[in-house]
Amino acid sequence: MINRLSVLASTLAGLVLIAGTPAPAVATDDAESLYQTHCIRCHGSEIYTREDRKISSFEGLERQVQRCELSLGLQWFDENISDVAAYLNRHYYQFPR
Repeated sequence: MINRLSVLASTLAGLVLIAGTPAPAVATDDAESLYQTHCIRCHGSEIYTREDRKISSFEGLERQVQRCELSLGLQWFDENISDVAAYLNRHYYQFPR
């Protein structure tokens, strides 16, 4: 009887720990949706097409996307940053990779 109570108590304690753990953030590969939801809040596509644009490489583009993500407090996964940079590169920059 004591052994069963011990097992039951351990099981309940484990369930309480699991229930109290926040759900992990979900990674997404929908770069266009991330772009539409977050990037154009601050600027339109003219920033990517202007003649004096400051980004000159794909690596620089990834760093800029990360800076924007950090300044907005978005807490994206690294894949999200890479995916959005690839999306921007495909549609605007065409840097070799």
